[in-house]
Amino acid sequence: MALDYIDQLEASGAFASRIATTIEPLEAFFVAESYHHNYAEFNPGQPYIQFVSMPKVGKLVNYFGDKLKD
Repeated sequence: MALDYIDQLEASGAFASRIATTIEPLEAFFVAESYHHNYAEFNPGQPYIQFVSMPKVGKLVNYFGDKLKD
């Protein structure tokens, strides 16, 4: 799907030069340390969460709320 989208963007001429992003197979997955899990839930007052993350979540809910899980 990602490769098809890159091809679409290339064909559209949306950018002056070719897209440099490459799609690579996943070699390994490492679970984050436990203090990273649910970070926003446990740190709602952290400035990055307040001013960057939550506004993005709000936009996601606003535009695609009907497609999100409960």
